[in-house]
Amino acid sequence: MSLGINTTTAEGIVLAADSRQSYQNQKGMSRIGSDSASKVFKLTDKVGVIVAGLAFLPENGVLKNISRFIENFKTTHELKKMTVEEIAKNLSDYFKSRYDYKTQLTNLATTIKNNLKAQGAEIISLEEKETHLEFSFKDATKIERKGVAGIVQLQFIVAGFNRDDSYQSAMVYVPGNVEMKRDSKKIGQEYGAGWIGQIDVVGRIVLGFDPRIGNLPILQKIAQNEADKKEFQNQLTGLEYSIQWGTMTLQDAIDFSLLAIETTTVIQRFSDGIKADPGDIPGVGGAVDIAVITRDKGFVWISKKKLRVRKEIIDLESLPDVA
Repeated sequence: MSLGINTTTAEGIVLAADSRQSYQNQKGMSRIGSDSASKVFKLTDKVGVIVAGLAFLPENGVLKNISRFIENFKTTHELKKMTVEEIAKNLSDYFKSRYDYKTQLTNLATTIKNNLKAQGAEIISLEEKETHLEFSFKDATKIERKGVAGIVQLQFIVAGFNRDDSYQSAMVYVPGNVEMKRDSKKIGQEYGAGWIGQIDVVGRIVLGFDPRIGNLPILQKIAQNEADKKEFQNQLTGLEYSIQWGTMTLQDAIDFSLLAIETTTVIQRFSDGIKADPGDIPGVGGAVDIAVITRDKGFVWISKKKLRVRKEIIDLESLPDVA
């Protein structure tokens, strides 16, 4: 699944991501396919993108890496003439035309129905939303329950400087929407950080809670009342660390991004999901690629994987003498 971080400060923009790539094999088991995948890409001299989520898409019947589609997007669109927001919206349209997620949602609905019937459950409702399925059922003991199921999204962070030297960043979700997160022309939206992929660890670190907190049954009861739901969300924001993003130097932003990714890698190494939902795949790992974007220098790589050949170094002194 991976983890991508965008940190925007007064000195510039940092884009960072790990290098692990996972997938489901023909038996439906999750596997780590590579620790050398690229997830940070240069789109123009002053705009970059981070990729997370789905790692492959079919093209002419053959699965191809998402990086292949990013490169095609670059060559088929005049990105230099677009704002960051326009690039994000075009990227969304490009991948929506190539990711047949509606068929996957329909197939998922069939799978849920079959699984519930096999468990002796009675289906009450099953509604297909744009990005997920919402369903309710009575289990074998006649207790009514609710569930949500979704497919793997394509997730992107597009960030950089426009031709007038203003800057923006946007979250792009396919299926889903384009959400503008940073905008130097809007007070209160100038600085901050955003993340995509396996975000539970960084959410706990910065926000003070795991995003899956909303799945707790007691909180689902609260959510049924709009006033209580709003008050609960307001109180949750009080757990977030007070970080002065605007005063961060670029080095601070790089250090923060590296901390979030490396901490996630280590936590996943020692854990197997959460007790309420065990069995999560350690989808974050490998080298961390980091790029910085500034007004003066544009897109600059700070750390990037290179192709290499492994070589064994033999200490001749340690070898036995030939008789």
